[in-house]
Amino acid sequence: MTMDVAINFAAAGDLPALCDLLAELFTLESDFEPEREKQMRGLRLILDTPEIGRLFALRVDGRVAGMANALLTVSTAQGSKVVLLEDVIVGREFRGAGLGRRLVEHVCDWARDAGMSRVTLLADRDNAPALAFYQTLGFEFSAMRVLRRRL
Repeated sequence: MTMDVAINFAAAGDLPALCDLLAELFTLESDFEPEREKQMRGLRLILDTPEIGRLFALRVDGRVAGMANALLTVSTAQGSKVVLLEDVIVGREFRGAGLGRRLVEHVCDWARDAGMSRVTLLADRDNAPALAFYQTLGFEFSAMRVLRRRL
């Protein structure tokens, strides 16, 4: 069966489906728990403020099947704008068809074309399949450690 696949910027009407995907993602990640109201607030903030970042929607036959969140920042080490890639997920029923690869490559191509010099992402250190997946896409491990302080 042929799938019609498209990747583009998310729109306001996509937010409920993106929240569903985040709920699926956050049940897989040890640092986060799904809280729909918070996720909706965060998604809306990004959608309404493009200088913060961009939400990407992966659509299969017109239906939101995956997402990625590209947050924009500046690296003084690079001397340029860079992207923090977050919330990469393809819905369970659509996995295994190469859609995750297409989604990440699309975001990386967009970032390069927009003048970004690096894409950084975070993944659970215990999620071996995700880590291997990102390595096949050219991501490398960093010597940096993530530290977090809640405010």
